[in-house]
Parts: sequence; C-alpha cells; structure tokens
Amino acid sequence: MYRVVALQLVIATGFALLVGTMSGALKGWSAAYGGGIAVIGSLMYAMIVAGGSNDANRAFRTHIRAEVVKIFITVVLFVLALALFQSASWLWLILGFAVATLAYWFSLLAV
Repeated sequence: MYRVVALQLVIATGFALLVGTMSGALKGWSAAYGGGIAVIGSLMYAMIVAGGSNDANRAFRTHIRAEVVKIFITVVLFVLALALFQSASWLWLILGFAVATLAYWFSLLAV
C-alpha cells in the first residue's frame, strides 16, 4: 500500500515541477500543495488499513473509518489553503490535487 502512495508522491512532485518550470513558481507551489493534499490523505488511509484483518466485518469498518479520516483531512487541508495560501493559483491547486488523485488510481493498476 505504501508503494502506491510513494508512486503517487512521485507523480504529484513531477507534475508540480513541470508546472513550476512552465508557468512560474506560484503556480508550481499551488500544484504541489494540491498534490500534497491528495498524498497526505492517501497516506493516512494506508496507515489506518495497514494492519489488515481476515474478519470481513472488521476490514469493512476499518475501510470506512480510513475513508472518513481521509475525507476529513482533505477538507481540512483545503480550508487551510483558503486561509493561509490566499495568493495560490486555485486552478493549479485543484489540478495538482486531481492529477495526484488520478495517479493514485492508476498506480494501483501498476503495483
């Protein structure tokens, strides 16, 4: 599970560097923050479900709890971006998040 998160981090970092090189530092940092939001959420999810269980009910409850925590952290980090990073390029922040989220799903196919 952590390999998937690591691959997501690599793709999000590469995207942010590409944006920063092509469009400027502010847009690059915005894309990096958006990608970071997705990576942190995925990492939290992985940490919660890492133990695993053979009991289907316990595994289901763990998955639900991990998903709720992931959504909560994502919302909190977006609110923090609104409050603390007011000069952010919101288009690139959202695109950074979207690319990192898509990278997570595609990396599941590769790993």
